[in-house]
Amino acid sequence: MHWAAKNFIKSMTQDRIKNHTVKKPSCHTPRSRQEDPKISNRLGSRCELARFLSTSLGICSKTLYHAIKMISTPASPRSLPCLGPLDPFPDVREAWGSDSPAPGLLASGGDLSRERLVAAYSQGIFPWFSSGEPILWWSTEPRMVLRMPDFKLHRSLLQTLKRFTTQSGCEIKFDHDFASVISACAGVSRARQGGTWITPEMVQAYTDLHRAGLAHSVETWIEGEMVGGLYCVALGRAVFGESMFSRASDASKIALCALVAFSRAQGIGLIDCQQQTAHLQSLGAKPLARSEFLKEAQSAMQHQGTAWHFKPIYWQKIHPSLSSA
Repeated sequence: MHWAAKNFIKSMTQDRIKNHTVKKPSCHTPRSRQEDPKISNRLGSRCELARFLSTSLGICSKTLYHAIKMISTPASPRSLPCLGPLDPFPDVREAWGSDSPAPGLLASGGDLSRERLVAAYSQGIFPWFSSGEPILWWSTEPRMVLRMPDFKLHRSLLQTLKRFTTQSGCEIKFDHDFASVISACAGVSRARQGGTWITPEMVQAYTDLHRAGLAHSVETWIEGEMVGGLYCVALGRAVFGESMFSRASDASKIALCALVAFSRAQGIGLIDCQQQTAHLQSLGAKPLARSEFLKEAQSAMQHQGTAWHFKPIYWQKIHPSLSSA
């Protein structure tokens, strides 16, 4: 979606600036603007975005700045707010719609502080951007979610789980090595993304969430080696899936099954999957209207969180034939 957003801004630049004369900025800044930190923050974010896109698209940064300023006004049907450090998120209903080049794009800028990330997830917003880009915030419509009753355990995966749960040296660990999990996820090459979205800044931000007990890793271990896993964010009993990796056949699927088993045991109703993919759909994930998703997620956030520890008996929440030894 990032490349589509860049192409959109490029086309907006060409269409809207064709007959627009860019005036030379005045060296004098009105006193009222100097005293308004929100205006200053927006101007700074626009400048950063303009500099980045200037390098990426080969367009004059001053021209891009004025283009971004024009398309970031409330009157524009394609507004893209640039957040300053203290700016709140826009209403998620203002995110770009399905008829836009980047459906779900809500804002750029801000930071990846713990407070900002908690505020984002609490409102159904998540960060997604590549290295060298400004921070981009998204709220997709509809939202892909995996409800616990909808999880599909295919016959082949059930056989894999039977082998995993009965062989010695195979186990699931929670939060044993979060740093290695997120680093491994960052190293996965994904189709159409042209590189990882889990930048060093994202790694640091989610590691901070983990230290605060708000991000967790689910790890598949075989013979003392971690061969797959995933990480997620948890606020109360709301779980937001982030990314997974696999170094052995079905290792990431085993980790997902463990998360489903744990969620069923702990009364967690659904896992947010953010994006629609054929793989998630094959496992039972379905699109849910954003308003309904927010209602359910915010209700789950009101419940006290649970201890993130996996017990073998939880496997029977997936299928009664699975060993709990």
